[in-house]
Amino acid sequence: MSNFERKFGKYAIPNLTVILIGCYVIGYLMQLINASFLDFLTLDAYKILIEVQVWRIFTWIIVPPDDLNIFTLIMLIFYYSIGTTMERTLGTYKYNVFLFRGMLLTTLASVLCFGICYFFPNVTLSLFGETYRPLVTQWLNEDQLYVLKILYSELAYVFSTYYINISIFLAFAIVYPEMQVYLMFVIPVKVKWLGILDLVVMLYSFVVGNIFTRFSVGAALINIAIFYTSVRNLGYLKPNRIVRRAQFVKKVQTAQTYTKHKCAICGQTEKDNPELEFRFCSKCKGNYEYCSEHLYTHEHIK
Repeated sequence: MSNFERKFGKYAIPNLTVILIGCYVIGYLMQLINASFLDFLTLDAYKILIEVQVWRIFTWIIVPPDDLNIFTLIMLIFYYSIGTTMERTLGTYKYNVFLFRGMLLTTLASVLCFGICYFFPNVTLSLFGETYRPLVTQWLNEDQLYVLKILYSELAYVFSTYYINISIFLAFAIVYPEMQVYLMFVIPVKVKWLGILDLVVMLYSFVVGNIFTRFSVGAALINIAIFYTSVRNLGYLKPNRIVRRAQFVKKVQTAQTYTKHKCAICGQTEKDNPELEFRFCSKCKGNYEYCSEHLYTHEHIK
């Protein structure tokens, strides 16, 4: 345990996955009531830096990473399962650090993306694809801030918890690579292969995506890299060590249920009455033990 954890670990938030899913529920309710209201909550660096809408630094977490459908509900249940498992494995403090670091890196990525676009427009021109290229070309000759405002209003949703959720699964795959899950509830697949698939998809998005996507994916990948570096030498996180610890604890708990003494007459043990004394009878044939109440009153077994 680090000194920082020893000092601030008591402030860690338990059940952080449940809180994150609760934020999604609020976001989906807003989406059903008035979807346009979510536009006031996104991680829009232009609105934060230019219009000083500082609440967006926090409220973007409420914005759901995907549309609400049956698949989304299944994924939320799945992420609840792996999130709570990771919290039990890492501990509340380390799991808090992992999630909040991912959120902080995503926030910084949005701000840094704004700065790169503003100061190096020629460099970023090729990173927006055909859809936004006319707009970016216009920005080279006109008001850059105005064009950035339009770009962020349409692309700010890229900076969401979507890639943070994927990073949770990648972290789970690092810790439990051999665990088996059922893809589509039918096909058994080891977690490490799904983790590799997610990593390939993220790298592909980084290569072919626009600059907003690249910064968002990059933030998640940096968080995963830091996590991997911090846990790869921690033997207690290896699955075989975790299994052995669980087996040891189970054996200890089972052993604690055993009793050392039991009266052959009344069946009482030292756990039933700690004040009882137990003795073996030398006149009985066999190893028969009696409590102090029946030691001298029982019939001897021949």
